[in-house]
Amino acid sequence: MPSVWAQALGSVPPTAVSAVQLAMPWPPGRSPQGFWVSEKFDGVRAVWDGQVLRFRSGRVIAAPGWFLLALPRVALDGELWLGRGAFDRLSGVVRQVEPDDKAWRAVQYLVFDAPGHAVPFAERVAFVQATLAQAQQPWLVSVAQREVKDARALQALLLDTVRQGGEGLMLHRADALWQPGRTDALFKLKLDLDEEGLVVGHQPGKGRLTGMTGALLVQMPSGQRFALGTGLSDALRRAPPPVGAWVTYRYRERTPSGLPRFASFVRVREAE
Repeated sequence: MPSVWAQALGSVPPTAVSAVQLAMPWPPGRSPQGFWVSEKFDGVRAVWDGQVLRFRSGRVIAAPGWFLLALPRVALDGELWLGRGAFDRLSGVVRQVEPDDKAWRAVQYLVFDAPGHAVPFAERVAFVQATLAQAQQPWLVSVAQREVKDARALQALLLDTVRQGGEGLMLHRADALWQPGRTDALFKLKLDLDEEGLVVGHQPGKGRLTGMTGALLVQMPSGQRFALGTGLSDALRRAPPPVGAWVTYRYRERTPSGLPRFASFVRVREAE
C-alpha cells in the first residue's frame, strides 16, 4: 500500500476525526448492490486519531500503555469487543479510570474504517487491512466486509448472523467518502430496530410493582415522549436510571404518529 496513504492519515488533526459516522436504518427490501456488508458488533465505539483513543463522545479511553503503543500512528474507527453477548462485561473493563491490564488482554479492537481520509470506503478498507496486517497484533482486527447480491441474500445473511448470536449487519456504500454524522452512506440492519432516548421522568408502578418504577418516561430524538416499561428488571425498577440518563430501547416498527411499537428497554448508555 503506498506510504502516502499513511502520511495522509497520520497528518489528520485529532479534531478532524473526533466525530464519527452514524448509521441510518436499512430500508426494507432495498438492494444491497454497491454496498459492503459486515457484522454489527455489540461493542464500545472507539476512535483512534493516531495518538489518543476516545469514546464517540470524545472522552479519552484509559487503555493500557501496551495497547496504545501497538496501534498504528494513523486514524482508525472501530469497536472494542469481548465477544457476542459480552457488552456489559466489556463496558466494565473499558470505562475504568485505571485500566485493568489483565482484563484488557481479552479485548479486541475491531477496525472498520480510516476516518478523515478522502478516498472511497472500498479503498479505506484496503488501507485498514494492509495497515493492521503490518501491525501483527492478534487483538487488532480488520472487520470482514463482503458483497451481497440481492435483498433476499441479505435477509438470509441477517438471519444466519442472528442465529449465531450476532446483533445484525452494517452496510456501507463502497464508493462513499468519509463524512461525520448521520449519513446515507452507512446503514444498520437488525431484526428489531433500536434507538436512544432521554429519561425525562418516572411513572409509579401498580399492583406487584407498587413502590417501584412502573415505566420510564422517555423522550425520543424527535421530541416525542412515551412510557418505557417492558424489559426493566426489578432491580432497575427499584433504582431506575435518573432523569437525564440516556437509554437504548428496541422496537418492531413505528405507529402512524411516529412512536415506537412494542418498545423494550435494552440498557442504560454509560456516561462517556
